[in-house]
Amino acid sequence: MRKRIAVIDRNKCHPDECGNYLCAKLCPVNRSGADCIYPGDDQGKKARIDEFLCTGCGICPNRCPFGAISIINLPETLNKDPVHRYGENMFELYSLPSPLFGQVTGILGKNGIGKSTALKIMANVLQPNLGRWKEIPDFKEVINYFKGTETQKFLEKLHKNEIHLSYKPQQVDLIPKQFSGTVRQLLEKIDQNKKLAEIAVKLELEHFLDTDISMISGGELQRVAIAATVLKGANLFLFDEPSSYLDIKQRVNISQFIRSLANDDTATLVIEHDLIILDYMTDLLNIMYGHEGAYGIVSGVKSSREGINAFLEGYLKEENVRFRNHHIKFEKTRENKGALPVPLISWPLLKKVQGNFTLRAEAGELHKNEVVGILGENGIGKTSFIKVLAGLIKPDEGVIDATVKVAYKPQYLETDSEMTVGEFLIEAVAHYGKQLVEPLNLESLFSQKLSELSGGQLQRVSIAKCLSQQAELFLLDEPSAYLDVEQRLLISKVINNVVQERDVTILVVDHDLLFLDYISDRLIVFSGQPAKEGLLKGPFNMEEGMNLFLRELGITLRREMVSKRPRINKPGSVKDREQRDINSWYYG
Repeated sequence: MRKRIAVIDRNKCHPDECGNYLCAKLCPVNRSGADCIYPGDDQGKKARIDEFLCTGCGICPNRCPFGAISIINLPETLNKDPVHRYGENMFELYSLPSPLFGQVTGILGKNGIGKSTALKIMANVLQPNLGRWKEIPDFKEVINYFKGTETQKFLEKLHKNEIHLSYKPQQVDLIPKQFSGTVRQLLEKIDQNKKLAEIAVKLELEHFLDTDISMISGGELQRVAIAATVLKGANLFLFDEPSSYLDIKQRVNISQFIRSLANDDTATLVIEHDLIILDYMTDLLNIMYGHEGAYGIVSGVKSSREGINAFLEGYLKEENVRFRNHHIKFEKTRENKGALPVPLISWPLLKKVQGNFTLRAEAGELHKNEVVGILGENGIGKTSFIKVLAGLIKPDEGVIDATVKVAYKPQYLETDSEMTVGEFLIEAVAHYGKQLVEPLNLESLFSQKLSELSGGQLQRVSIAKCLSQQAELFLLDEPSAYLDVEQRLLISKVINNVVQERDVTILVVDHDLLFLDYISDRLIVFSGQPAKEGLLKGPFNMEEGMNLFLRELGITLRREMVSKRPRINKPGSVKDREQRDINSWYYG
């Protein structure tokens, strides 16, 4: 077996610009006469590394000017070939998750670790090659690879068409590019059991069923994709990030809907980064760990509570594997100072009419040196209020202090710029290398164009760009979108550090309750009717704001004893009833 894996990012490798294969010139094995590093046969002649000849000296990854090379030592416990490898010096996946009938099984892990790859193999979209990308093995070899496991039984049933699966992909924004027509026309084509009317009610699709698919929002696209998945006659459902683009109320509704799919004849697999929602919708959990962009390993199945706690601890007891050198605990790290708060900006009663929508805001005030979270449904005026504070929209009634310097990160990020990340972040690099660039791990992206970045990479770059500006008030609209659990915690620590070290105020709009709970000192709460009217109240202290919001949402939250993370109580459970009885919807 190989002791290490070499991965080359084809997009970053530029042989003509580094002095004609600088890595090969510096490689000790090449200098001794062997061909450890050599030109590939693809377009551009990107470098290739022979993993059996590689000694792991570390010279080429450290000296590559574009950061294109990674040499990673594989865990000693890996004693089999990978389930799948995309190609020479590319990502490889070890093992697969375990769908169980009658259960909802979650898959938890950071980005770039192979979660979507595993789901594509389970969905029969990607044929596993057992690491032999040049000559694809036949089905018998694949079955033999998994001999004696539950995965063998699953693949055999899949091959015999005893399992009929339905797969919701991650990128729902591609649907309008693949289909034209109304939402109803799309769903009627795949409605095998004539359940469209029933599903439309459960997923709240009725008011836009006759809207053209190209005209609906990201949240509506997500619910259409979920509807399309369950309308197919299947007994295995695979959902890749079903909560993306959805507000908190919709996430809770989708969780309950996905849970309702489980029965003795049906299995469900879900990839999700919102820990509260993942915990709420699943019974069991597979953890995925490894090295981002290089390799991924699937753990054994655990209960959802134990699995999430193990992930946060970074240690798998049964496998005796530590995959992170620190624990994640959701305890407040910022101290509440005893001094009186210093006002930064206030607003009187505000009103703004936009078409058929009316935003109203009760009088409120933000203080210096605080993080204020904003909670509310989609289409209820959160972004409009942010834009009023940023001076991008003028209210019809009420006046905002225009002397406060404001920096704004919008919800939707620019993706088509040909500017490099290094050029885009020139201010952050010059003044906030230790505060922003290093902790957000952005140096490796400097040579890439903004148009080449993934959603998560672009999010981190956009946050750094906003926080590098000279401002007193920073407005971040959905900063957790596209980020995994570890990256969300990282962003929250960066935000808290900026507030403490620069004595500024940061306003955060987000739909991840755990993220807002961890990061916020106070809360603004929106209520009303989406697309018609919105009412802003607050800011409140955390307990008052959360109680107000959760009461309207109809759920109660408690603290998990070990990790201190918030968890949704099961409706009607003893803890749920106790908290409702004392009108304490937040932690009890």
